[in-house]
Amino acid sequence: MAQAADKAAPGLLDPNPADGAPARAQASAIPEYSVAELSVAVRRTVEGVFGRLRVRGEVTNLKRPSSGHWYFDLKDADSVIASVCWRSTAIRLRTNLEDGIEVIATGRLTTYPGRSQYQLVVDHAELAGAGALLKQLEDRRKKLAAEGLFDRARKRKLPSLPTVIGVVTSPTGAVFRDILHRLRDRFPRHVLLWPVSVQGAAAAPEIAAAIHGFNRLAEGGSVPRPDVLIVARGGGSVEDLWAFNEEIVVRAIAASQIPTISAVGHETDTTLADFAADVCAPTPTAAAELAVPVRAELIAATRSLSARLFGAAVRNVDRRRERLTGLARGLRGPREVIDLATQRLDHAGLRLDRAGNAVLGNGEQRLKTAARHLRPGVLARTLEDATRRVERAGTALRREVTRRLGDRQRRLAALGTLLESVSHKSVLQRGYAVVRDEAGQPLTSVEATTPGMGLDIELKDGHIDAVTATGHEARPQPRTSPKRKRGAGGGEQGSLL
Repeated sequence: MAQAADKAAPGLLDPNPADGAPARAQASAIPEYSVAELSVAVRRTVEGVFGRLRVRGEVTNLKRPSSGHWYFDLKDADSVIASVCWRSTAIRLRTNLEDGIEVIATGRLTTYPGRSQYQLVVDHAELAGAGALLKQLEDRRKKLAAEGLFDRARKRKLPSLPTVIGVVTSPTGAVFRDILHRLRDRFPRHVLLWPVSVQGAAAAPEIAAAIHGFNRLAEGGSVPRPDVLIVARGGGSVEDLWAFNEEIVVRAIAASQIPTISAVGHETDTTLADFAADVCAPTPTAAAELAVPVRAELIAATRSLSARLFGAAVRNVDRRRERLTGLARGLRGPREVIDLATQRLDHAGLRLDRAGNAVLGNGEQRLKTAARHLRPGVLARTLEDATRRVERAGTALRREVTRRLGDRQRRLAALGTLLESVSHKSVLQRGYAVVRDEAGQPLTSVEATTPGMGLDIELKDGHIDAVTATGHEARPQPRTSPKRKRGAGGGEQGSLL
């Protein structure tokens, strides 16, 4: 075919053959091709002339059949060129093609004999300028926001002190080392790393799979389930961080049951993952700071609260002791209480006797007055009936008085017994003593004495004045009490002081 083309070249280059040449000779000079030969010749010519090239245009008529290949057109204001991206290339593309976006496609120009058309075989595509990329980002943000994925009501609080922290990032970058270093400085925790790619066409599916994988871990399983997740990556351009703007990643973060911290890029970088996460950290190091408190500060705060609690307890006990001491000063002694109660009982008995005599006297007087108006026989019977009633009333009255006096005496005796049991006098009867200082206050510790201090020792039958020989600076050594002989009952008296 190449020889035929060479032979035909002069005739093809000469559109006006010499006058007088036979028509048959002219026809025999035109080369003859089969359809397949012509298609191959055109293909070789197109591929040989153009080679690899970059074409800028708007994506239209995008189709993604089950084969995995992408078919679309690139167009501008005047022309359209068919394009194809094979499956092996499509899965590696960093830019997700969509209808209406402007891209710069890199590839080689070839032909498709089945339709007699030329097409661009794309092996790389990028958005045409930052403006188009940002427009795509803004459109996607509005779409996801309309679905409620960024609502503040969906945000959850981070645990105050997580036991396990899950990290989704690249294992080879400095991000993971920075997170570990910060956690080690603040509050060491158990960290689980799910290694993923953070850039390229495979990054978004891997990041989403890692988030779903952490959420599928069972509580109490062989691999502990994290209490908080950190999705992190270092800084970069908009294109470098594009994986964290993909819908699959944003939806995975929004659906996570584990509270999530987004730490993508530097402080000025913003991705859609930041909007979907429960907390957005400006840097990966800041994410570690948000995940755990400072251990030293937590210990200091705990100690401060413990000291305040102890001080409050001591002050409460002191106030109650002072109140009890004040109430004790107003209490009367047991004997005084018993004497007052006895006196009130005697007075009540006297009043009762007078009241009974008055009632009997009044009844007798009324009876005599009524008798003067009665006949002798009726008067005698009336007197007898009245006398019997008076006697019965007097007997009942005396019985009631006796019963009430008995009840009062028993209650008074019980109160006296109770008062005697709580009084220190009963303790003194068993051989113990109460030691008071010069102000009359009881002493409970040798720490309260000083050399030469006057003491009052109260025993069961009186008081003894004494003076201390030494203070608390020279405490006497404890001495073993001498053994006492057991009595007939085999008992032994203990010591209360």
